[in-house]
Amino acid sequence: MRPSDLKPWLAALVLTGAAAFAATAGADPRPQRVVSINLCTDQLALMLADPGQLISVSKLAQDPSSSSMADLARAYPTNGSGAEEVYLLKPDLVLGGTFTSPATVSMLENLGIRVELFAPARSLADVPKRLKQMGKALGQEDKAATMIATFETDLATLSAAPEHRPRAALYYVNSYSVGDHTLAGDILRAGGFDNVAAEAGLRQGGTLALEQLILLDPDVIIEGRDYPGQARAEEVLHHPALHALSGTRVAGTVTDRDWICGTPLVLSAVRNIRDLRLSLEAAQ
Repeated sequence: MRPSDLKPWLAALVLTGAAAFAATAGADPRPQRVVSINLCTDQLALMLADPGQLISVSKLAQDPSSSSMADLARAYPTNGSGAEEVYLLKPDLVLGGTFTSPATVSMLENLGIRVELFAPARSLADVPKRLKQMGKALGQEDKAATMIATFETDLATLSAAPEHRPRAALYYVNSYSVGDHTLAGDILRAGGFDNVAAEAGLRQGGTLALEQLILLDPDVIIEGRDYPGQARAEEVLHHPALHALSGTRVAGTVTDRDWICGTPLVLSAVRNIRDLRLSLEAAQ
């Protein structure tokens, strides 16, 4: 049956549908309006998205104390990660973290918006996994594969096993430290150090009492950032007992925004830790 044999309105509907199909048959299947509401997905998307594909990032993306790509992120509109605000941006894909508010995720999905959630990186091995996931979500698989290959090559070069592994502690405000089963702990390992927090029984994050740290007597203490303002939790970083350890070097702040997210930018953190280890060796 030809469209001309149908009733006029039905013929028009058939022809309109055929034209729409023809127009979209060759269309780019990749999402065209992507919104990120998580600091780490911000950075992964900024690395892999085509120009114009990413239309908004979270407010943290532009915070230089948290984001390694703050300068680039300033070219993008920001969002407050709320469902109502994001919905008004008319996205066809929203990128979030597994700790993103379940209410936000549920509301967006109920409104018919696709939401892709990314787990936080717990090790350097998670970086290629997050790149691959983002590449698939954005339809940028080839770009992601190239970035993964470069990352793995550079990491292998930076993390060549040293002849001697000094013992180090990562120490933050409120006597917080992390063990080997964390991204920061894996950065420390790749840079050539053994982690004394593991000796104290910490696998992930937790409290490492100042007295216990002193008894562990590490070769180096790598302090976390001392944020602006005054709080008793910060006093542990300035305790005279730390500086009284005769065989321990207090390295000051080495950890920074490059340690937060599982992106190729962690290579900068590994490089800094490796350079710290080499400086210790040179001083002996």
